[in-house]
Amino acid sequence: MEVQQFSYDNQIVKKFIYATLFWGIIGMLVGLLLAFMFLFPNVTDGISWLSFGRLRPLHTNAVIFAFVGNAIFAGVYYSTQRLLKARMFSDFLSKLNFWGWQAIIVAAAITLPLGYTTSKEYAELEWPIDLAIAVIWVAFGWNLIGTMIKRRQRHLYVAIWFYLATFVTVAVLHIFNSLELPISALKSYSVYAGVQDALVQWWYGHNAVAFFLTTPFLGLMYYFVPKAANRPVYSYRLSIVHFWSLIFIYIWAGPHHLLYSSLPDWAQNLGVAFSVMLIAPSWGGMINGLLTLRGAWDKVRTDPTLKFMVVAITGYGMATFEGPMLSLKNVNAIAHFSDWIIAHVHVGALAWNGFLTFGMIYWLVPKMFKTRLHSTPMANFHFWIGTLGIILYALPMYVAGFTQALMWKDFNPDGSLVYGNFLETVNEIMPMYWMRAIGGSLYIVGFIVMLYNIVVTVRSGSAVTDEQAEAPALTRVSSKRTLGETYHTWLERKPIQLTILATVAILIGGVIQIVPTILVKSNIPTITSVKPYTPLELEGRDLYIREGCVGCHSQMVRPFRSEVERYGEYAKAGEFVYDHPFLWGSKRTGPDLLRVGGKYSDSWHLNHMYDPQSMSAGSIMPAYQWLVRDKHDRSATQDKMRAMVSLGVPYSEEDIDNAGLSMEEQAAQIEKNLYTDPDFAKAYEEDKARALSNGQEFVEMKDREIIALIAYLQRLGTDIKVKETDQLLSENK
Repeated sequence: MEVQQFSYDNQIVKKFIYATLFWGIIGMLVGLLLAFMFLFPNVTDGISWLSFGRLRPLHTNAVIFAFVGNAIFAGVYYSTQRLLKARMFSDFLSKLNFWGWQAIIVAAAITLPLGYTTSKEYAELEWPIDLAIAVIWVAFGWNLIGTMIKRRQRHLYVAIWFYLATFVTVAVLHIFNSLELPISALKSYSVYAGVQDALVQWWYGHNAVAFFLTTPFLGLMYYFVPKAANRPVYSYRLSIVHFWSLIFIYIWAGPHHLLYSSLPDWAQNLGVAFSVMLIAPSWGGMINGLLTLRGAWDKVRTDPTLKFMVVAITGYGMATFEGPMLSLKNVNAIAHFSDWIIAHVHVGALAWNGFLTFGMIYWLVPKMFKTRLHSTPMANFHFWIGTLGIILYALPMYVAGFTQALMWKDFNPDGSLVYGNFLETVNEIMPMYWMRAIGGSLYIVGFIVMLYNIVVTVRSGSAVTDEQAEAPALTRVSSKRTLGETYHTWLERKPIQLTILATVAILIGGVIQIVPTILVKSNIPTITSVKPYTPLELEGRDLYIREGCVGCHSQMVRPFRSEVERYGEYAKAGEFVYDHPFLWGSKRTGPDLLRVGGKYSDSWHLNHMYDPQSMSAGSIMPAYQWLVRDKHDRSATQDKMRAMVSLGVPYSEEDIDNAGLSMEEQAAQIEKNLYTDPDFAKAYEEDKARALSNGQEFVEMKDREIIALIAYLQRLGTDIKVKETDQLLSENK
């Protein structure tokens, strides 16, 4: 038998490990800053690009796509070469994958703080960056499949199955969720509207968690846990059941993020049913991972690498039990929009993704640099302080979530809300926010200790860029099943067929849920009183998106007595038919805004945005003073309206031609309304006189950004008759 010599490309693995560590600490530090902004809301006062609404998507994108993404590539490039006994298909594609991905991360780090966002959770990046993501992802998949074709190992190990499913599904999710109509170089509108946009987004959002944060890490688990423990995988049969059931069922579960919303009930119920079924394959994978360590528990007690991996798999089990439970409607009615969801997400992120990444790096780096880990005690310290950090982060958020839900739903004997002011619920959970910030700080301290440990380890070793290896050439055999060969064993040596079947498995659920919602008009009944936004309101909505207001405020009143009493009439599907994108939100740090129109004066909104604490003592909302100062650029309004027309919004040519006049008239009326506040009138005239006397340019109030935002806020919820209640919308967070 011919034995061939070749080399593994360790250089690309090293690059991705370094990128993982670099972006990981940055993403987590941004998250820690956000945690402290709940305690000190004006810590970045007056700096627009450091405001909470703009930094939140930066944090989520940095942790998911920069930290976890680079960790995935590092683990996949290392394990794939060794599992297939072949160097990666193309060094050029490997380098393109690395540098292209880093360029995308840098582009995100620049554009998101500047306010260029689509507002769609985990998919906030604008269309040019979306195109770049698609190109780099295809390069990664091409490299992966090309390596399989030239492999020297006949059968594809379970880790490779998960890598393939990740490549195919993320490509499908990204392409369909990112269908958008460009307006300019960094502005676009989703081609979907309202309910349809919400369904597509959470089909993507849930499965971004499934197929970016879960399936590739399961592949890494199946490779690195047996390697670190020096034990075979517990059950080959269980891995087959785990893989196919997981990728088929997961894709259906997205609608459980939209329970009690305006999404049709049949779609919600499908999401619930498949979410509950997810427990079986998820726990099958967890059991397979933990039982792989059978006979190696003595090593677990002494090896920090295995400690990280055990806690990671346990965190995966906890998160994948909690997720299906949260999809039950009675549980979701309590948890949704609350800090419970924040706890749930971070158990998965910090334990499953974070700790598995740490364990993988602790195992990889000494091997790749032909040395020993600099300090095992430091790694053990990292493990324990990181574990403590997770506990101190998650437990307070669970308590905060329960507290919020109970207070939001509490009634007096006379039928009135006990806590009519939303701020009362915020003030009650401030100690929990302090504990979260402490827990996050401990987790980052552990990360910094790891950085030092890895740097010293690297310096003490010697890097092997091209690791020499040899393996027998792969001989050709019949493409048909051989005698005694099971169907799945045959499939494991047929990467193309395996890829096609995985694609079919993940497409079924998406097609059944999404196509009827988009094509069957009866799923989204129209309301004749719902009209398109005026040009100024459309511009104000774009400012609302730019500032990330959707990160703290929902626009979805659920059909609960408590929410109808607090906010007004529950939301109807037909109210959102002109919303590109939808803005239902996923978290209530502040009150729901669907019915805020007409609740407060224009002057209240201006003062509230300029200095929230002056209007609501104890508010944790940051100030948005630049909105009150800055001139509003309305030069692209007509282009935006034409784009909306192409998406089905019924603006007439006359509406578009008269957009400038319409904005001028509506803005002038809002400015007039502001003059009813004597304090505003005095301060405004003094400011104007001062600017003119100094020869400075003075921007009329009607031309400032705040005017457009006020126009949008005053429009919200006014298209349909709203049930009058004795409860006013709370003033703020």
